[in-house]
Parts: sequence; structure tokens; C-alpha cells
Amino acid sequence: MARIAVTDGMDEKAVQRLEKAGHEVVVDHISAKDLLGGALKSYDAIIVRSATKLTEDVLNASGDRLKVIGRAGVGVDNIDLDVAGRSGIRVVNAPRASTQSVVELTLGHLLASIRHLPRSDRSLRQGKWEKKAMKGSELAGKALGLIGFGRIAQSVGRIAQAIGMEVHAYDPYLPPKIAKSQGTRLHKKIDSLFSNCTHISIHCNLTEETHHLVNARRLASMPHIGKDGSRCGSHIINCARGGIVDEEAVIAALSSGVLTSAALDVFEHEPVDPKHPLLQMEHFHGTPHIGASTVEAQARVGLDIVTNVMDVLSGRPCEFVVNGQHL
Repeated sequence: MARIAVTDGMDEKAVQRLEKAGHEVVVDHISAKDLLGGALKSYDAIIVRSATKLTEDVLNASGDRLKVIGRAGVGVDNIDLDVAGRSGIRVVNAPRASTQSVVELTLGHLLASIRHLPRSDRSLRQGKWEKKAMKGSELAGKALGLIGFGRIAQSVGRIAQAIGMEVHAYDPYLPPKIAKSQGTRLHKKIDSLFSNCTHISIHCNLTEETHHLVNARRLASMPHIGKDGSRCGSHIINCARGGIVDEEAVIAALSSGVLTSAALDVFEHEPVDPKHPLLQMEHFHGTPHIGASTVEAQARVGLDIVTNVMDVLSGRPCEFVVNGQHL
């Protein structure tokens, strides 16, 4: 049976499932130095989250035994898909497991932004009672723009519609009939999305195309008055991948009042520097990449990824191979 490395932790039930199937599982972090030194030469598979970076140099140093890389989550930007494919290594992920958790976190950040929950809490802790200063706005009657319209964005959109929001989306790879079936206005150009929406939430992958997709010019084009005529300001949420938002542009926009609030669960460089200027800004709040950090999501993601890894090891078809075009 296979020897499998689990380097960034995984739910115990998922580890037990691999062991019951007869596989040898080694749960231990492998340093970048050891990875470059060929530490993966003795493994048939490796399961990672976002901490372990499987770069070109790491994969080239890993010999020819490695057959599959499992990403316990959605994003695979920490894995060189092209090099893995050329080496005959299949990369699989678990995109469905964290959907509900990310949806709920997105809505949590959105509500926290427009009702000033983080600011109010900080103020109270300082002994202040700033009731008038914390006047917020409602989501109902406003336009929510979704960048990317996959499973997570569609779920966010349905909840937003139930609250009373008008939902817009930009996704150049989406068949228009999908957006239409969900009562969502699909924009052909992203600039149109920004100029029509007071609230923007990001749900796309980080690629060369989407790097700094949210920039100063687009932030400046967002309206501050909702569809219902109320002065609600403009708000950005990112629970997708760091780097899609130009953080310097957000800092400038918050400082000038062009942007009313920003909330990020993901950052361009993680872990984020405690001295990062965003963390000093009154109208910003963040979380440390916790989109999938729920009891339920961690249990699901572990079971999903071991199923996909075992499918590949056994030669069975797996629909979640993400580098098929490189093989």
C-alpha cells in the first residue's frame, strides 16, 4: 500500500480512514529545506493545505515515486501544477467541503462592515459609548457585486437576495443562463460591476489575470448611494485568495474616504505582518485566513481529500484532478 505524508495537519477521522485502508500515514510538518533536499522521495502521496509550498524546485527534488498531491481545500496556488503534470503527478483538491463555511464567513464580514461591529467592540473596550458614531446601513436595497460566480458566490447571492439585495456578478467563464436562472445580473466587463455595486465580494482564484484585479481605479468607481437612495458607502470583502486585492490601493482609498470599509480574510503575504498599515486603519477589519476553519468544514475536507487521493492511487477516475491539462 501507499506511504502518504500529511504535512499541514488533517482531521483525525480522515487519517484513520487512510490507515484502515492499509496505507502508512506520516503526519508531520516537513520544512522547506527538507523538501528541497528530497524528503518526498520516499512517499507515494502528500496531502497539504496552504502552508506547504510545492514549488518547481521541490517537485524536481522529489524523485519519481510521488503519484498524487492532495490539496485539503480549494486553492492550489501553492503547488506548481505544470511541473507536477510534466512529472506525471496528479493534483487533486476538495472544493466542496468548505463552501458553507466560506459563505457564512463572507456574510459575517459583510454584516460586520456595514454595522461597524469591530469598531464598536474596540470602542467599548476603550471605555467609550459612541452610539451616534456607529450609525450603519442596511443590506436590503443595496447592490452586491460578486467577482466570480461559482458555488460559494452563488450561495452568497441567494442569501443576499433573501435579505433584499440586488445581486450582480462578473465571471467571464460562466454560461449566462446560470446567472439568469438565479436572478443575477451578469456583467460582461468587471468595470461595469464596480460602477453599479456599493458592496463587492470576491470569489475567484488567484491567477496572473486576477492579480490586483481590485485596484485604485475600480475602487474609485464604486457608488456610495444604494439602489434605495440611502447613503451607504462602498464596501469590499475578500474571503477568496490574497493578492486579488491591491492592499496599497485599499489603504489609500480608506484614507481618502473613497472606500468606506474593507474586510479581508486573506492577504497577499501570509501570515500578515503585525505592522501592516491595514491593521492600523479604523475602517478595516480582518481574520487570519479562517474561511474553512470550522469543525464541520475540517471534517468534510479531510474525508473528501482522502477519497480523492485514494481514487488516484487505486487508478479510479477522480473528477477533482486540477492539472489534467498538464499531464
